[in-house]
Amino acid sequence: MSNVERQLEDIKEQIESEVPSDISISDVTYEGPKLVVYTRDPKTFAENGDLVRRLASKLRKRITVRPDPDVLSHPQEAEEKIMNVIPEEAGVTDLDFHVDTGEVVIEAAKPGMVIGRHGSTLREITQQVGWTPEVVRTPPIESSTVSNVRNFLKQEREERREILERVGRQIHRQEMSDDEWVRITTLGCCREVGRASFILSTPETRVLIDCGDKPGAEGEVPYLHVPEATPLNSLDAVVLTHAHLDHSALIPLLFKYGYDGPIYCTEPTRDLMGLLTLDYLDVAAKEGRTPPYESEMVREAIKHTIPLEYGDVTDIAPDIKLTFHNAGHILGSAVSHFHIGDGLYNVAFSGDIHYTDTRLFNGAVNEFPRVETLVMESTYGGRNDYQTDQADSEDKLIEVIKETAEDGGKVVIPAFAVGRSQEIMLVLEEAMRNGDIPEMPVHLDGMIWEATAIHTTYPEYLRDDLRDRIFHDDENPFLAEQFNHIDGGEEERQEVADGGPCVILSTSGMVTGGPIMSWLRHLGGDERNTMVFVGYQAQGTLGRRIQSGWDEIPMNERGRNGGGRGSTLKLKMDVETVDGFSGHADRNGLMNFVRTMNPRPEKVLCVHGDESSTRDLSSGLYHEFNMRTFAPKNLETFRFK
Repeated sequence: MSNVERQLEDIKEQIESEVPSDISISDVTYEGPKLVVYTRDPKTFAENGDLVRRLASKLRKRITVRPDPDVLSHPQEAEEKIMNVIPEEAGVTDLDFHVDTGEVVIEAAKPGMVIGRHGSTLREITQQVGWTPEVVRTPPIESSTVSNVRNFLKQEREERREILERVGRQIHRQEMSDDEWVRITTLGCCREVGRASFILSTPETRVLIDCGDKPGAEGEVPYLHVPEATPLNSLDAVVLTHAHLDHSALIPLLFKYGYDGPIYCTEPTRDLMGLLTLDYLDVAAKEGRTPPYESEMVREAIKHTIPLEYGDVTDIAPDIKLTFHNAGHILGSAVSHFHIGDGLYNVAFSGDIHYTDTRLFNGAVNEFPRVETLVMESTYGGRNDYQTDQADSEDKLIEVIKETAEDGGKVVIPAFAVGRSQEIMLVLEEAMRNGDIPEMPVHLDGMIWEATAIHTTYPEYLRDDLRDRIFHDDENPFLAEQFNHIDGGEEERQEVADGGPCVILSTSGMVTGGPIMSWLRHLGGDERNTMVFVGYQAQGTLGRRIQSGWDEIPMNERGRNGGGRGSTLKLKMDVETVDGFSGHADRNGLMNFVRTMNPRPEKVLCVHGDESSTRDLSSGLYHEFNMRTFAPKNLETFRFK
């Protein structure tokens, strides 16, 4: 009998001694970090409301109770009873019964009403039918990404269970080493922005944090070939802080080269990773580059994800517990806190953070019981990197739109599909509702509509007051009638170009391709129109050139047979830049993030910023807080214990 099997036998005996005598335990197994308890008496289990909580606290594990498959009622009979228990206003759109695990997945417009106060409705469902309910939200805006991911995971349930059981045994294996040390190796994004990647290692475990590409620098990938990272198939886990490509683009590549373990991220990060990595492959193919991996690898990555919620302390290895906290950067972005050993050491990776509240998100969380080392982004860590106040930025944007509309023109805003677009949508919806700008259509082009649909699927990750509005359908700002999804291609764009004043939000955010090129052709030659930059424009991008005053724009027009002919567009439209909508903390925000930590870390590694930003921030933190700080280069290793 293996160590894990002995452990499960002991746990089963412990559970049997804790539960009332009329509840039988037929099996206990691990699925990923969770302990799954099978019982022939699910209804009796559900009647004892606090029993699962008591067991979880005693065993210090996350517990799911499932019915033994041979005591299940027939799905048709169960469906009728379930629908009688759930209030009609919950808006149930689908029930999906899984006989192998005794679970029923309930999709509803208002999941809270299916859950009930402190889970009371869920317990009542189990009491009535014996099945274990799981609840997901029906996206208020239909999302092909969300439905594709859910359907794919449904098809792969059996293989996924095998993966989870294997991962569970890995996590709960016996520790083999008596040594105690903690090391971090930098594989990318040091003294540069992009290709974020780190290895956190102990004598027992190796975890990869992020695996991104470097925007505008094809071929510059993380140093995955160095001894600390190889072989990839012996990594214990991958942790993804958020879905932006400079953190996620090369996660699927790991599966191409033999990795077969779990990816820990939040649920929205999983869905957005699917959307953005598939688009990444699409863009590479359109630009005539060889994609680094096939779409099949994106599916492998999704199949291996284990989604975690903010605040859930989760065992990911025998000696490491992981907790995600809101990072305030984009939907599902997470500050990742690692508790190593039995109180031995604590490391937090900030990922990308926004310190203060925005319209979309609460500000980044920086309250941890302990953190000895913080690995922190420094994108705007330079000593002069102070952003315009967001309220002032919003006023400026509203003013530009108002003036352009009065002249009979149109406003084109190049925007990133995830984050900035939704922030701008909220500004425009409120300004029109309050009469600050006249009501006019707001056209969403590229992936923006799909990314917005994903935001509406996960309102629990949004700022408190926005989440409350979304829970009441009539007040969901993303469903405002001004917003129009451009889904009719060139024909629809031509109609918009020929029509009256409007606002167009389009990808790509740095004008490096995508539908924004078409809008330039349609609207760039008219001086009544305005292009407004609201996001960072990287060196070498067309966006940066336009921002710097270029007015001769090279356009590569592809013919129907794929041939291209170069032409030049004379740009006559006005060009404005409105700072203050960044998803990153500025210098002040980064300093305040550390200032308000209690207790403060002993050491800070400043990463994810160019050389001067990382050095400036490192120096500023050292002088202000008298702590040890570093601006590491790639391929450095730090020992912390």
